[in-house]
Amino acid sequence: MQLVARLHGPGDVRIHEEPLPTTGPAEVALRVISVGLCGSDLHWYTDGAIGEARVDRPLILGHEIAAVIDDGPRRGTRVVLDPADPCGDCAICRGGHEELCPVMRFAGHGPTDGGLRAFMSWPERLLHPVPESIGDAEASLLEALGVAIHAVDLGAVVAGMRVAVVGCGPIGLLVVGALRVAGIDDIMATDLLPHRVEAARRAGAGRVWLAADQSDDPTRGREPPGLEADVVFECAGDEAAVEAAIRIAAPAGRIVLVGIPGGDRTTFTASVARRKGLTLVLCRRMTAADLDRAIVLAAAGRIDLSALITHRVDLEQAPEAFAALAARRGLKIVVQPGRGG
Repeated sequence: MQLVARLHGPGDVRIHEEPLPTTGPAEVALRVISVGLCGSDLHWYTDGAIGEARVDRPLILGHEIAAVIDDGPRRGTRVVLDPADPCGDCAICRGGHEELCPVMRFAGHGPTDGGLRAFMSWPERLLHPVPESIGDAEASLLEALGVAIHAVDLGAVVAGMRVAVVGCGPIGLLVVGALRVAGIDDIMATDLLPHRVEAARRAGAGRVWLAADQSDDPTRGREPPGLEADVVFECAGDEAAVEAAIRIAAPAGRIVLVGIPGGDRTTFTASVARRKGLTLVLCRRMTAADLDRAIVLAAAGRIDLSALITHRVDLEQAPEAFAALAARRGLKIVVQPGRGG
């Protein structure tokens, strides 16, 4: 038997004791060591849905997963999971965009249970060895770093560009780090939360500011006047952030929409975007090669994953961890099954 955390509906995460999972063809058994909670997990938790997918049965969330292989010749090997299991045979996959496969299995999404449990099974071909220089908790952030790397690729950034990041949660902060690695020196960043703005400064953003909200706080406001960026990464997933990205973008600029909008809808002031002739690009997940790139960068210490982790909790504390995620406390929350015993 093992403990698992299942989402039953909006705001309703419960701990259960269940039998160990079976291992399917080409899969191996895994002992889960760490799971990062992501913005998409937050949507599942707050809305009971993400996009068109809805919770129609109690779902085990978590797709940022590090584990140890628990059977076979590679037993004892620490790995990070690629949570995307595309079909490999549809026209989209054959065209080189497996990350967009319309029929893929994805851990912690829809009918496929994720990593918030002590043991799971996953296809062996989707397991990437983790070097010793990367800690157990940090290993669960490698998938998120892969998404940030993919987003930066979509931004088509080159040295000398002015770049902005709107929304400095974990993905936004990883985008800042990936931009630094890509040779971008002029990085601007903003967020609604002071501790995230400061984290962006520490991550390498040269100019930061506290975004406006609905309060009367005089320290808040719109971006500094005259500010322009050739590429803007929107990593918050709300309409205010998209509007800010459009204001900041220079004429003929590029906006990469990384954040997942609540309610599955994004709107913006079209006249401003049209007048500037902006290009909008949407980022979904990562490509298969991005996880290996993330491992190389983290192992070499070029991106500090440990700096993002503010909470490390046991699996039994998953309900409280999701409450903290919804309250946007800290930065990255990592659940470590078995940590308490």
